[in-house]
Amino acid sequence: MRLAVSDLSKSFGAVLAVDGVSFDLDAGQMLALIGPNGAGKSTCFQCINGQLRPDAGRIALEGRDVAGMDVTARARLGMGRTFQIAQVAVSLTVEQHVALALAARDPAVWRRAGPRGPGVERGEVQAWLERFELAEAAGRLCGELPYPELKRVELASALAQRPRVLLMDEPTAGMTRADRRGLMALVKQEAARGLAVLFTEHSMDVVFGFADRVLVLVRGRVVARGTPQQIADDPAVRAAYLGTAAAGEGA
Repeated sequence: MRLAVSDLSKSFGAVLAVDGVSFDLDAGQMLALIGPNGAGKSTCFQCINGQLRPDAGRIALEGRDVAGMDVTARARLGMGRTFQIAQVAVSLTVEQHVALALAARDPAVWRRAGPRGPGVERGEVQAWLERFELAEAAGRLCGELPYPELKRVELASALAQRPRVLLMDEPTAGMTRADRRGLMALVKQEAARGLAVLFTEHSMDVVFGFADRVLVLVRGRVVARGTPQQIADDPAVRAAYLGTAAAGEGA
């Protein structure tokens, strides 16, 4: 099991934001965490990632409890992350950004560094750019890219560090339907290579089109779990969330 979360809880004063959440995630799976605004998705995500310390519960990354570790320690053990708003160094070219990410996984690369940057083989960088459909943008500054390409740079850079588990917080927010599907198809491709993916998402076309399993959170508690079809057919889920989510999923 790549990720196992057991009885996770987090309070802010009298507000119980996450209330006994449990789930597991295996290699090659894509698990969507959905729910209405205020359901506790972001708090749950931040506890798993290490930005927040849970009040109770266990977070096991490949069998090792990481609940007391910070973000950096979890990253070293194989937990990656992308953000709702792409976190990219806009002053770097796409090629530089990906090369630095590839270098980050291997300290020996920096001993081969030269005037042009870290000693990553150019062919490796080119192959990585092609894998994420970024080869034509290699020489462009990240700050000049349209948003869908910027999200691919963030994804490529996150995965260049070889995480075992990738957390994605609303990865397709602000994107058109075609761009959403294009990005998530790349993620699905990586899941087929063994990556375990946990993502939050408001666009139901993404959830039902790409998730293997879905977890529904309402007021901090898991109210339903199952395949996308099981969730779509659940009348309680439709009443609590899917009716309004489907209506506002965007272009």
